[in-house]
Parts: sequence; C-alpha cells; structure tokens
Amino acid sequence: MRVPSSLLPSQKTISAVMTMRYELSKLPFQDLIGPTAAASVALARLDERVRRSQEGDGWLARSHFFDACASLWVDGELVHAEDLVLHDAGMGVRRPTHELTIAQDVLRTRRRILSRAPGWALSVDGLRALRRDPDEVEPPLETKSVGLRDADLSDTADEDEPLAAELAAIDAVLARSERLLAEAKGAVVSGRSEERHTLVYEPDWNEDERLNEWLATFKESDGLPPVLRAALLLDAWNVLQVFQHGPWLGRLLASAILHDAGITAGCLLPLSHGLKQVPRQKRADRDRNVRLFAIIEAMQEAAELGLKEHDRLVLARQQMEYRLAGRRSSSKLPLLVNLLLSRPIVSTAMIVNTLGVTPQGALKMAAELNLRELTGRGRFRAWGIL
Repeated sequence: MRVPSSLLPSQKTISAVMTMRYELSKLPFQDLIGPTAAASVALARLDERVRRSQEGDGWLARSHFFDACASLWVDGELVHAEDLVLHDAGMGVRRPTHELTIAQDVLRTRRRILSRAPGWALSVDGLRALRRDPDEVEPPLETKSVGLRDADLSDTADEDEPLAAELAAIDAVLARSERLLAEAKGAVVSGRSEERHTLVYEPDWNEDERLNEWLATFKESDGLPPVLRAALLLDAWNVLQVFQHGPWLGRLLASAILHDAGITAGCLLPLSHGLKQVPRQKRADRDRNVRLFAIIEAMQEAAELGLKEHDRLVLARQQMEYRLAGRRSSSKLPLLVNLLLSRPIVSTAMIVNTLGVTPQGALKMAAELNLRELTGRGRFRAWGIL
C-alpha cells in the first residue's frame, strides 16, 4: 500500500528534526541574577588582584598547569601536575601517556589564547586554528625561501668549487622535502571526518553542523551578562557535543568569553579548577537550570580558589625574601624564587637550564632557601611550594 505524498513529512521537516538546536528560551532570569552577580564580583576581584600584584605572572603560569590537570579530571582522567610540568619542560623520563598528551594540548591552548587578542579565540579564524591544531606549527623557514635557495643553486653551479655546488644541491633537496612534509602535515591536520580512522572517530559525527549550531547560539546570546553567557555557551557546547574528542575546548572558550568581555581581562579563568569543587550530579543533571547554576557556582569557586592561591604565593615570597637579605646583587637566588613561584614543581635540571648553574650549585641554592623537597630521593630531586 502506497502512502499518499501529502501524509509524508516534507524534506524541510526532516531536516528540522535532524538539526540539533539549543534553545535559549525559558531561562529563569530572576533566579540566575543573584548567582551571576556574585560570580561577577568574585571574578572582578580576582582580575584586579592578579593585574596589580607582583605575583600575577607566577599565579598565571601556575594556573595553566593546574587547570590543564583539572580539565582532565573533569573528563574522568587523571594527570599529575608534576608529570605535566616535567613533560612541558621536555624532561619526562617515561613515554607520555595519552592523557598527558591531552593535558599538554590544554596547557598550550590556554597559553595561546591568552597570548592573542582577547576576541581571537571566538573569531572564525581562531576557532578554525584551535580546531585544526592546538599548536598551529608554522612551516619551517627553509620552506618559505625555497626560491631563494634555488637561485643560490644556480649561482653557485657556475663556480669552480664542486663542494659548494654539492652542498647547495643538498640544501635544495632538503628544502623541497621539508616543503612537501609541511604540505602533507597540513592536509592530514585539516582533514575531514571521512579521512579519520573509524575506530577512533564516529563517521556520522558532523562536527561542522554542531559547530554551526553552537555559533548560532553564540550570536543569539549576545547582550546577556558575560557570566551568564559563558555558562550558557559552555552548557550548549556540552549538550551539542561539538567536538567528538574535544570537550575541554568548550571550557576554554567559556573562559575566553569572560576574558573578551573584560571580566577577567588580566587572566584566563581556570574554570575546570572550579568545576572540580562542584558535585558531578549537578554538572551532569538533566535539568538545564541545575547545570547553569553549577557552572556559575564553579566560576565563583575558581575565583575564590585563585584568590587563596595568590595570597599563598605572596606569603611564600615574603618567607623566601627573608633569606635573601644581605646577598650580592649578582646572586641568582631571586631568579630561583621567581622560578619557584611560576611552577608547581622545580627539579634540579630545570634550575640548571633556567639559571645556567651547575647541578651542585642548584642543590646549594635550594638548600639556602630551605625549600621543601618533594621526591625524597637522591638521584632525582625536586622542590615546590605546597
């Protein structure tokens, strides 16, 4: 029996059903205005403290590490801050795990967002760059001057020195090889879902459509208070599941919204660090209002934890500066103090590479500051401010 065409749903109706939407209607503004205002005040206090303090740079550097580890914790993975610090410094002794690699991507993305203009991460170019590669490695300089090297090859070929001609030919081959490798890497990085392995990526996962829906919500939410807008867009990112393997990017974009709005103009809020303090039942509740309250609460928690961390760094500097009295002006102990305040953990090799001293000198400097040793081992020693 054939069904009449008038009873069949139209193509427009089918596409509307298949398209994912995040509705902004029926928001309880009267209930949200109080928590939003309280979170805004806490964030403004944190931003003012970080921008005007001597420990602002150290707090910011440490917050990147702590938030990267907290981001993995929110997603159900565990990465120790000590392992991330050593891996970031290129001093890891073991093969990095998959979780550690993701934490490194979060760390580099946070630094990259903060190093650019406030609205860069929310622009089309910024989203494209963050989606493609967290590092966006530029092509080698040799690949940009291939024509110049070819010209040099033609000039040196006429000379009587056969060795110079051979070296120029090798340089040209290397330059062309690097150019081809860079082009091949760009093609793989910017590849679509059909080029990805089906064991890791879902073939029917349309990231472009999900991203367009999130951008539509981003435009529709324009005009809302920055804290409420960031919470809505983070919840929309989680609901739409924009990137199949990138839930952490939504939290960084929410922090970028606050940074762009001027609420946290001097820092990038460690939002994942605040989400750790909120029970998972609230963060994953079926009711959207409960999730929004949880995200706003996490923002306030992150601000309060940031203020406590800043006060702790101020106290630590005061205690270490007591031991700097009477030192020579050429002493490197002040540089060691700054290094300690900018890293959760500092190893002997990090002190040697950063300050340019010998391993014995690094151990002596750590002993003079009476630092707390964290490893309890003789072959590998590290210190930190707990």
